[in-house]
Amino acid sequence: MIDRATVERIKETADIVDVVGDYVHLIRRGSNYMGLCPFHNERTPSFSVNKAKNFCYCFSCKKGGSPVNFIMEKEGLSYHEALLHLARKYGIEVVEREVTDEERARQSLREAMFVANEWAMRKMEEDMWQTDEGRDVGLQYLTERGVTDAAIKAFHLGYALDRGNNLTEAARKAGFQLDILKQLGLIGTSQQGRDYDRFRGRVIFPILNTAGKVIAFGGRDLKGGLAKYINSPESELYKKSNELYGIFQAKSAIVSEGKCFLVEGYMDVIGMWQSGMKNVVASSGTALTDGQIAMIHRFTENITLIYDGDAAGIKASLRGIDMLLSHKLNVKVLLLPDGDDPDSFARKHTPEDFKAYVAEHETDIIRFKAQVLLDTVKSDPQKRISAINSVVESIAHIPDPVSRDVYVQECSIILGVPEATVARSVSRARRLIVENIKNQRTLKSYPDTPATNNAPTMPVTPRHEPSQTSQTVSPETAGNTEPTTAPQNDAARMQINPVVMPLEREVIKYCVRYAYLPFCSYEIEDNTNGGESGTRVVNLDVAGFVEDELSQSEMDFTVPLFKKTFELIKGMRDAMTETLSRHRINSEKKYQELRAAAYQEIAGKGLSIPEIEREEKKIETTLNEQRKAEEHGVIKEYAVKHLCSHEDDEIRKFAMDISFERHHLSNIYVKTGNAQLEEDKLSVLVVRAIDEWKNELINQRINEIFRKMREIVGKGDIEKEQQLQAELTSIYAIRSQMARIIGDRTLFNRKV
Repeated sequence: MIDRATVERIKETADIVDVVGDYVHLIRRGSNYMGLCPFHNERTPSFSVNKAKNFCYCFSCKKGGSPVNFIMEKEGLSYHEALLHLARKYGIEVVEREVTDEERARQSLREAMFVANEWAMRKMEEDMWQTDEGRDVGLQYLTERGVTDAAIKAFHLGYALDRGNNLTEAARKAGFQLDILKQLGLIGTSQQGRDYDRFRGRVIFPILNTAGKVIAFGGRDLKGGLAKYINSPESELYKKSNELYGIFQAKSAIVSEGKCFLVEGYMDVIGMWQSGMKNVVASSGTALTDGQIAMIHRFTENITLIYDGDAAGIKASLRGIDMLLSHKLNVKVLLLPDGDDPDSFARKHTPEDFKAYVAEHETDIIRFKAQVLLDTVKSDPQKRISAINSVVESIAHIPDPVSRDVYVQECSIILGVPEATVARSVSRARRLIVENIKNQRTLKSYPDTPATNNAPTMPVTPRHEPSQTSQTVSPETAGNTEPTTAPQNDAARMQINPVVMPLEREVIKYCVRYAYLPFCSYEIEDNTNGGESGTRVVNLDVAGFVEDELSQSEMDFTVPLFKKTFELIKGMRDAMTETLSRHRINSEKKYQELRAAAYQEIAGKGLSIPEIEREEKKIETTLNEQRKAEEHGVIKEYAVKHLCSHEDDEIRKFAMDISFERHHLSNIYVKTGNAQLEEDKLSVLVVRAIDEWKNELINQRINEIFRKMREIVGKGDIEKEQQLQAELTSIYAIRSQMARIIGDRTLFNRKV
């Protein structure tokens, strides 16, 4: 593994404008740069590059990140490979470090899987070309199907010898761990415990990712067995719902042609490819997924679905329409003549004839669906209503309002329904879809947490303010120095109600955005100096203040992602301090040169001594302000930069979402992009966020007490009732105090 110092140097050296500029034409707009997103086709630039924060972000497809993450996404590389890519670009010598056992195991497993798949693919290629069985069975089958040598080599087609354990024994002799090949699905184990080749006697179709690495295999049976095709199981490398067959061979053609053809099978892809239609991929016979659609959208926004012209093909063409439309794709459908599939049709026609057929017969998917459904319902009123509602539902999935309006107009004519009626139905359906999307995003924001509003409440333990502490937070937050004690609960910690999750998120948001900015200071008694009583000042940054508050109140983040992010922030503080020290040392020479140049300019003006002194004072003030502003930027951006370029995908995406979402100043005052105003109010916002979190926990504890009181009513347990009543009275007092604290911190009048 690359050692930490080298990783930091790569991250600090790699300039996001320079890195993105290799792929995107950027135009400067203010302090940022804008360009067309390299991850999906668009006509209006939505891809923003922030040089100060050193990362990029697409406001449409939500992709981006640091230079490392941009290279990972664009080139299909791993985190380690992206670092090496940037090291080569900037001429940085890579110093390797000793990896941990866990890192070594994870890295070793993934690399071993890639190596094993590559070896297996090469072996099965060689077996088809260089053995009698391979030529007589595998190669003959492909030749009879019209597959050319060029296509066989381009798609690395092969044949698995029908010898039971030929591949298994070869892997053992080559030194491979058979467990790795078993995880990849190349080797199976019989009920009697014997290892065997899963793909034996089959023509092999390797599945490559966008970077050209072998991630899985498909095998076509030639003996008339029960399973015509078998595929590799899902593994560390292969997630079926995120992969498309032929994407590596097709991606360049998809970009140059501005269109992607989507078919069903391996042979369909190969047949079209060798006839000259190279911008074609297959979903491998599975229902189209969001991951596959997103992959296509990386290269084009135009997609044509090609199906057989029989009843099954027509039915298949209607599947997945809504999902495709919701991804802002321009979707068309092409039905081939009866008896033809894409492979056979491509072999019967020249590429020019095929393209001409496409141009003449491909149909807009909404119009096609409306016509097909109406043709099938005939005069049945109920079926006609269902068909119309199905078309309305599909139109509602289109994100662009202009496109929806156009389809409403056209479909009202096709369906024979007044345009106003169709428009109202689409509007209602659209509201439901948007609401559902919001709900799904809310649940996705809090992984590993039950999606229920009836989860048990979380106990709250006391918060003790040290009596000797005199906090010097800004006057706006002075009200928070009153001693507040949260109620005690000795029950074991339980899952929290999802209502608490957004409150935790609000706190972690400020930690991500402003982790190490100075926040407050307070004096505490210090008796360590020879027994003499004295005081010392403790300075806290934002993350330190949150940590101190949670520790005193015996609270903690319950959402695993938030907790993991906060632990990373705490662990990076020393590295931030080192970075700040290096910045000060490196910038000192620059400021000396600026000072010398400014002083020399003053000396040449012939000013009097008092005037020279005034000018020199102005120079020192300006330089000090500039120095402080630069240091402030280093401190403020450190956590964001490192979290947004983190190796952990979950951490990185969460940090990016937090960084780019609009700034919420209060429940009644939300302003997009006003980061400076949020920073100015930070002393209020952070304390308020913590107080609201505490207040919700108090409310949950009150509900828990009421539940217990209802359980013991009529059971004669007077002592328990009195205990609960006493605790309830105490908690009500605390809640009133918390309400006053929170209410006193309303940032703006309600007449904003």
